[in-house]
Amino acid sequence: MKKLRPSGGYRDTASFQVTTIIYDATYWFCEAFLDPRSRTNDQMLQAARSGRQNIAEGSRASATSSQTELRLVNVARASLEELLLDYEDYLRHRRLPQWDMNAPEAQAVRAVPSNFKKNQTDPSHLTNLTDLSDAERGQLYAPWLDHQDPAVRANALICLINQASFLLDRQIAALEAAFIEEGGYSEQLATARLQKRKQDQTNRTDQSDQQKIKPPPCPVCYSLMSLRTAKTGKNAGQSFWGCTLYPNCKGTVKI
Repeated sequence: MKKLRPSGGYRDTASFQVTTIIYDATYWFCEAFLDPRSRTNDQMLQAARSGRQNIAEGSRASATSSQTELRLVNVARASLEELLLDYEDYLRHRRLPQWDMNAPEAQAVRAVPSNFKKNQTDPSHLTNLTDLSDAERGQLYAPWLDHQDPAVRANALICLINQASFLLDRQIAALEAAFIEEGGYSEQLATARLQKRKQDQTNRTDQSDQQKIKPPPCPVCYSLMSLRTAKTGKNAGQSFWGCTLYPNCKGTVKI
């Protein structure tokens, strides 16, 4: 049976793919530059993980609850905001420079997707960024995310977090618009049920009207005919007039 509302598919969304890079890079950043016993280490890892996992959970929940999906995507967005502040705090507390949004370094990080498209050498086998594995996408940012300087890593991650936040803001706006236009799952389920009941009522009315029609004489033996429904064959489910002397007479008339 076809599902009323589709769900899943989150692995192909840009927001999930970017937050996966952020989560992996944050894990390695904390491993390299933070005390594993510190509270900040735990908080940054949890915020990065929440930014990713809540997108997946919201996507799966979309099958039965628009509100739950919206809530979880908003949680993902809030977690990324928390992680953004942690990276900004890291730079500020260590008196390390934070890139301006228009700095060449920041522009280079933002340009990775467009540069990837430009560098496709075989026009007959173009590869989309979404077609790559998580590891392959992460490798595109390796010059920054594997850098020995923690300031470079932190700044590159700030750029990626801002990108992911922008994508999630658009996703949230689209979900809100869809909810206003189409309603939630309960409303859609009730609408589908009402449509099914209306169709059933129409079918019963049509069948009743057909039963009120005076049966024609059998074209073979001129006996009375009765209303029947084909059970097999290409006309299965369709009504027709059949001779009352069947199986001795197999005369039929289409309705």
